[in-house]
Amino acid sequence: MAITDHPSGRSGHVLTDWRPEDPQFWAEKGKAIATRNLWISIPNLLMAFSVWMVWSVVVAKMPAIGFDFSVGERFWLAALPGLSGATLRIVYSFVIPVFGGRRWTAISTASLLLPALGIGFAIQNPETSYFTFLILALMCGFGGGNFASSMANISYFYPKRVKGQALAMNAGLGNLGVSVMQFVVPLVITMGVFGALGGEPQQMTDGGQLWLQNAGFIWVPFLVVGTIAAWFGMNDIADAQASVGEQMSILKRSHNWIMCVLYVGTFGSFIGYAAGFPLLMRTQFPEVDVLKYAFLGPLVGALSRSATGWVSDKFGGGRVTFWVFLGMIAAVYGVIAFLPSTPEAADGNFWGFFACFMALFFLTGVGNASTFQMIPSIMKQEIPRLMPKLEAAQMQRTIERESAAIIAFTSAIAAYGAFFIPKSYGTSIAMTGSPHAALWAFLGFYALCVVVTWFYYTRKGAPVPC
Repeated sequence: MAITDHPSGRSGHVLTDWRPEDPQFWAEKGKAIATRNLWISIPNLLMAFSVWMVWSVVVAKMPAIGFDFSVGERFWLAALPGLSGATLRIVYSFVIPVFGGRRWTAISTASLLLPALGIGFAIQNPETSYFTFLILALMCGFGGGNFASSMANISYFYPKRVKGQALAMNAGLGNLGVSVMQFVVPLVITMGVFGALGGEPQQMTDGGQLWLQNAGFIWVPFLVVGTIAAWFGMNDIADAQASVGEQMSILKRSHNWIMCVLYVGTFGSFIGYAAGFPLLMRTQFPEVDVLKYAFLGPLVGALSRSATGWVSDKFGGGRVTFWVFLGMIAAVYGVIAFLPSTPEAADGNFWGFFACFMALFFLTGVGNASTFQMIPSIMKQEIPRLMPKLEAAQMQRTIERESAAIIAFTSAIAAYGAFFIPKSYGTSIAMTGSPHAALWAFLGFYALCVVVTWFYYTRKGAPVPC
């Protein structure tokens, strides 16, 4: 598509003159445009997370309305959106420079209508096959994919000095969608929100009624509004255009892969714990009404991410990340200590377990913000070293392009946590009768992350201090 320069720096919805690192440009018009795009992006990302993680609540209620799936089968339904979402993120990592942030945000938000409507209709039919639910769970991964493109898009709008906080706001309030969903869905499935349009309630095995279809239908009107807002209210940036081939240069950057490991430890933990938390509590503490508390973990993680981006901007992302992983080791040890030895045993302590998990969620949020703050800082040091002959303007564009691509790509790899953590719980329970083995494996991985962060980014003489 040809773009014609305009005196205002705009051509329709395309920004042809975009210089966020220029203080005068930023103060006069850049900040206002970036803010508008951010505040349209955030609710769309929130809805994406809500649809992505909706199975974490639905699977906990399916037995009550007659779906006789095993614990292992239900853990698969909770885990599959993570698998598809992470895989789609790899693709979505490279789409913003190809399609433009405005168009892709609108298209990707509209795509969430498919699983939202599909769940609403399928769950009403007691004859719906398990295979159908597997397909719908995979389709919910559309929401997971959206994170990669959303973060890449917002990274183009902000200067480095505030990029950490802007990305933390987009990601943190977007992540809030998990908590919003885990709070809203248990409420709306207890009432006929849409009247006759929403279908008849399902009869529960204890004589009550549920409108479990509302777990999907409730997002439909909001998704329509979000799609329209993105199409008419957001912008594409001309300078952000690049082919997939140009963006693939990040695969040659060693720090891209190192940051993938660290972001698996932070965001991968957040989204994996969020996906598996309700079902883990239900299997380990069956006497507790877990859906009253499940939303609090993702809420804590999302708010800590959105509120702590400034900490990394001030003290350095590497240093914050190092201490986050040490804290996560302690928190996981606490979770293990408070779990019952078996689900039938009375030696567990729910509130101790819950408190340690809240600490884990808080730390994942802080670490999500700090790791993303590290990436632009790393590339600002690496690109001049790797490409010293580039002119200043081209070097800055390369830094921004590769930083955005790495942010998106690391988020793609880390999103596999939404699959592996619930699946690890299920496998551990199937093989040993408890989730202890899975949690010990997570603890060992965080110890590895401590060493990696120290060696590459925080020790004296580190290759890329940040």
